[in-house]
Amino acid sequence: MSKKESTFLNMTVSLLLITLISGFALGFVNDLTIEPKAKAKLEKKINAIKQVLPEFNSNPVEDLIKVKLETATDSIEVYPAFSNGEFVGAAVTGFSEKGFSGLVKIMVGFNPDGSIKNIAVLEQKETPGLGTKMKDESFLQQFRDKNPKAYSLKVKKDGGDVDALTGATISSRAFTEATEMAYEVFIKNLDSINKSE
Repeated sequence: MSKKESTFLNMTVSLLLITLISGFALGFVNDLTIEPKAKAKLEKKINAIKQVLPEFNSNPVEDLIKVKLETATDSIEVYPAFSNGEFVGAAVTGFSEKGFSGLVKIMVGFNPDGSIKNIAVLEQKETPGLGTKMKDESFLQQFRDKNPKAYSLKVKKDGGDVDALTGATISSRAFTEATEMAYEVFIKNLDSINKSE
């Protein structure tokens, strides 16, 4: 009987030691990767800002404005851009949790008049070959130079002006909802955005 108890005790102690060592190792590796992950995420945002805005010589990342919405859990990020002190536009993040596979997060570049300069997809987990086509030029080009004041940011099935991706209407709706969110934040905060520098 004592041999069984001894074996059980040894296994329990061994399992506890393995768990502790694994936990410390995972924690150590996580600490090592936090900074590189944050740097990569910032680099991705900077590239998206450059992609969606007209030419600028300010530092939009330093001029970041965070806008809290009652309807959103995260703050919306606004990156105002200036060229020689003149406001040339702003990059605004928008997101929707209503994608086919969850979160769709984009960055929309707006000209000072509210028209869309360009859009970059920051995060999405949509179906490959269907919803992922939201990154394709053929889908994105229908938003460029359009002012949501006159261009309805809803898919045509819902009475809007946007051609949905074939076989990915849910993804298209999430994309347009995120774009609309970014536009509303831009318009409501335009006075403070264009005076940030």
